[in-house]
Amino acid sequence: MRIRFTKMHGLGNDFVVLDAINQAFVPTPAQARWLADRHFGVGCDQLLVVERPATPGVDFRYRIFNADGGEVEQCGNGARCFVRFVHEQGLTDKREIRVETRSGIIAPRLEADGQVTVDMGAPIFAPAEIPFASETDAAVQPLEVDGQSIEISAVSMGNPHAVQVVADVDTAPVAEQGPRIESHPRFPRRVNAGFMQVLDRHAIRLRVYERGAGETLACGTGACAAVVAGIRRGLLDSPVRVATRGGELSIAWAGAVGDANAPVLMTGPATTVFSAEIELPDNL
Repeated sequence: MRIRFTKMHGLGNDFVVLDAINQAFVPTPAQARWLADRHFGVGCDQLLVVERPATPGVDFRYRIFNADGGEVEQCGNGARCFVRFVHEQGLTDKREIRVETRSGIIAPRLEADGQVTVDMGAPIFAPAEIPFASETDAAVQPLEVDGQSIEISAVSMGNPHAVQVVADVDTAPVAEQGPRIESHPRFPRRVNAGFMQVLDRHAIRLRVYERGAGETLACGTGACAAVVAGIRRGLLDSPVRVATRGGELSIAWAGAVGDANAPVLMTGPATTVFSAEIELPDNL
């Protein structure tokens, strides 16, 4: 089978984007793993699939597959690439669209300066909804990792995140703790592990070990979760500049000073790299 795809990235968090409206293809887990492989396939952190919506009043359906082939609920950097893709491919002439995901409706908007702003919806703190095994939704929670107790903030941005504050992200134990936190038994659907360094009340540095992908150059939902966690803990004030290894995002959230259900707004770039066709192996 021969398929068309577009390679895109948001701050180095890279994607293979598939138009499943004009071609009848949604990857199986094995096909997703092959396409994401950086040696034998195209190479990416996630695959993004554009489909027709199933919900009235919505423009598109957005599906996300991690590099390990598992389908997940949300991807912030991918959402920015999504709206640029459907606009560039002529699938819509709207600059702001409504997109259904496994975790709800999001609203990405293509700005006049080329940046993309995404209304990511309100963060979730209820442990059962993250999901996270805890009897409290406190902003700071203890978590045992390799016999050591660390402090995390558990929050969902449509997908689960465990954010910890570190003194320096360059020396943070991302490679060692990341996989342990990702598969921690208190997170039954696994979790994205964020390591946040607070620079001042409006700026942080961030590294994220993403479930099913490992450490990525940037994580949009991880940036949202880190800022929300920092504001809840009294460390940050909105808006916050988030510096990742791939570049910068701007995150705004008014939930701590106003409506607890206020949405998180994420603004950043989305870049198209190239479009091509590829032949899938027959044995997949």
